[in-house]
Amino acid sequence: MEIRAVAWRDDALWLLDQSALPVQVSWVVCRSPQEVEEAIRSLKVRGAPAIGIAGAYGVALAARHLPDTLPLEEYLERLHVQGERLARARPTAVNLRWAVERTLRVARAHRRVQEVREAVLAEAHRILQEDVEANRRIGALGADLLPHGCWVLTHCNTGALATGGWGTALGVIRTAWAQGKLRGVYATETRPLLQGARLTTWELHQEGIPVTLVVDGAVGALLRQGKVDAVVVGADRIAANGDVANKIGTYPLAVLAHRHGIPFYVCAPTSTLDWATPSGEAIVIEERSPLEVVRVGWGWGREGQGLPIAPAGVPAWNPAFDITPADLVTAIITEVGVARFPYAHTLPRRCGSGESADAR
Repeated sequence: MEIRAVAWRDDALWLLDQSALPVQVSWVVCRSPQEVEEAIRSLKVRGAPAIGIAGAYGVALAARHLPDTLPLEEYLERLHVQGERLARARPTAVNLRWAVERTLRVARAHRRVQEVREAVLAEAHRILQEDVEANRRIGALGADLLPHGCWVLTHCNTGALATGGWGTALGVIRTAWAQGKLRGVYATETRPLLQGARLTTWELHQEGIPVTLVVDGAVGALLRQGKVDAVVVGADRIAANGDVANKIGTYPLAVLAHRHGIPFYVCAPTSTLDWATPSGEAIVIEERSPLEVVRVGWGWGREGQGLPIAPAGVPAWNPAFDITPADLVTAIITEVGVARFPYAHTLPRRCGSGESADAR
């Protein structure tokens, strides 16, 4: 079964509503940039590459909604303002701003409104297709690192739902399964929004890949018993020194993998690399509503109120991401190659060269 979470149909952006899965498979149809922004904020679309793609299509929708009677300079200024709103919808994942700014650069290269509209939509299509192709290459390079007959642990959701298609870390898992190298997958539930339980297990189950769900707190026991051969995760932003911002809970996984001598692989397209950010200390970490923590199911489905699991009035701290230091990462797998520590030297050489061979 081919899963696509982002699609352009009938002059609108169609997003597979990830707040409704796995109970219901439904689509959110966005016909304005404001609707795209809301879908990003409310996690109806999520995953760094996917929200970047959605942001690019949001710019295309903005270009279509602005009056074509405006002078070109005013038209481009208004387009830039709407693009900035989209880029700020979620601050941690660098792909969103990257995709929006790339699309806006294309807009500024044209001298007629109709040309701008056509060009930004074509660029959004291109960003989507490039992501799918990058995921396939990441999958091939990552699968090559895994031993035959392995069990892999993954965190959050990094599959077709989080990308243009195929997936990053889950793309590695899909490729390894297709090659006959993989015995099965352990997926963390990924508190508090349970993307691993609701989304990763759903994707793998759709494709017949054996998956076992584990609560986040069980990972240490799992690794200690020798049941995992590799940990494979995605990333929302990678700093120039190789520090990785990813879904909250990634850092303790890296610490546990290091303690038990298990390789810890990070998979991401080069659009996730943020050369302007020197280290993880400079990455802004999004903090979300405490209701996501004190209620199970907050924001899901039609009702979205969730079930209380803490007394009323109890405060909760809810960072959406954490930072994994570069020295805990065994390798960073991108579509142009595999880099290893020290990443401040290997990432620019590997990802700036455009080579497809890895850096082993």
